Amino acid sequence: MRKVILTALFLLGLGMTSQAQDISKNALGLRLGDNDGFKGEVSYQRRLSSDNRLELDLGWRNSNNVDAIKLAGLYQWVWNIDGGFNWYAGVGGGLGTWNYDTNGFSDNGTILFAAGNVGIEYNFDFPLQLSLDFRPELYFNSDDYREDSLGPDLALGIRYRFD
Repeated sequence: MRKVILTALFLLGLGMTSQAQDISKNALGLRLGDNDGFKGEVSYQRRLSSDNRLELDLGWRNSNNVDAIKLAGLYQWVWNIDGGFNWYAGVGGGLGTWNYDTNGFSDNGTILFAAGNVGIEYNFDFPLQLSLDFRPELYFNSDDYREDSLGPDLALGIRYRFD
């Protein structure tokens, strides 16, 4: 069902014409989701043109058994819906490292992944941005602590916008 809704949003956006919009030159904040324990990410967005930007997210995981850090980079296209509402889609990837230690068994490794991204955001009249996005990640490692190679990630973002 989630795939159908996201596909419908994507197709709706393709049919819309591009309108004037205000992408902040910079935005810094948090992206809070749950992708295999990466519950918090520090998120930075940088405008590249009037309708494109780069997003960098640094996530970490610190639990009893697994410690990990992950850096994701995404190139995003942004389309205006109405007023402060925008929707966006992007592609990118990332890398990271992890360490697993439980009951005398320990292992570590690297994470390498490709990612897609689709979401909606609202830019308030004051310098605050709220977003909700979906970022599936396809992992290329078969020797890490993950049991599968696909990591779906739904997250809420809150960022301070500045120039």
